Amino acid sequence: MIAVPMAAVLAAILLSVCIGSSPSNPAEAWHAIFTPTGTDMDVTIRELRWPRTLIGIAAGACLGVAGILTQGHTRNAVAEPGLLGINQGAALAIVAATFLLGGLPVHAEAGLAFAGALAASVVVFAVGTAARHGATPVTLVLAGAAVAALCGGLVTGLALLDSQSLDTLRFWQVGSLAARPHTIEAMWPFVAAGLLLAVLNIGALNTLALGEDTARSLGTSIPLARCAGIAAITLLAGSAVTMAGPIAFAGLLVPHIARALVGADYRRSVPAAAAFGIVLVLLADTAGRVIARPGELSVGVVLAVIGAPFFVLLARRRRLVTV
Repeated sequence: MIAVPMAAVLAAILLSVCIGSSPSNPAEAWHAIFTPTGTDMDVTIRELRWPRTLIGIAAGACLGVAGILTQGHTRNAVAEPGLLGINQGAALAIVAATFLLGGLPVHAEAGLAFAGALAASVVVFAVGTAARHGATPVTLVLAGAAVAALCGGLVTGLALLDSQSLDTLRFWQVGSLAARPHTIEAMWPFVAAGLLLAVLNIGALNTLALGEDTARSLGTSIPLARCAGIAAITLLAGSAVTMAGPIAFAGLLVPHIARALVGADYRRSVPAAAAFGIVLVLLADTAGRVIARPGELSVGVVLAVIGAPFFVLLARRRRLVTV
């Protein structure tokens, strides 16, 4: 089954590199990346399309894995970093610090993103567990929606006070793969650390899926597993926000696609989520370039158009099942 996700990733990368205002073919893309001679197409691919493709690969993998970890630890099929306010919390931390202190180096932005993502997740879980019956899928989603709305409103208010408000507001509300290509060089260690923690968390997730009592009887340390999971989600979501902004719905859609194709075993579904996260983000970015040509729609807008109806249908289906 690994051949299907890998083939999809390669196809998405090829489309992302070849499709744009001036379409190219695979031979031209190969030439531009590996043996450039300085032609207009070489410059277009190397300076514009290839960097945003790399951002899409990194951000897509982060969002896909963070989404499946979030759903696994909350046991909530409609949870994802964006819906739980984690992405917007990371964005708010960066925007607030930039507003107060001016331009910041990438590593400082990364640290702020991780702090904002962690703070948002702690607030969401604290509010969700404060309900009478403890944390439930409904209370966590409602708490996440409140935190996301609060952080999004503050981001908007701060961005509108900035001298470059329009571009700043657009990026920090919906995200883009084109705005910050330089960040990937600084972010790859954090992405690698987040993915490593996610892999180490797979065994615990499989036992937690059987219930906490069963997991304890099998020797799983639940506090350690939760801490590792939250750390992985924070690193992955914070890295994705730093590179591409607060892209929502990728973390919601991808886990369902992965589980539908490879099953519920996290040993297969976590790698599949990384692969399909890359595919979804790159295809959404490519579609945005085609739909609004000669301009483009941000990847966050395209994913919102796809993800919002899916979220409504999923929530409706879950409600009908529980009635």
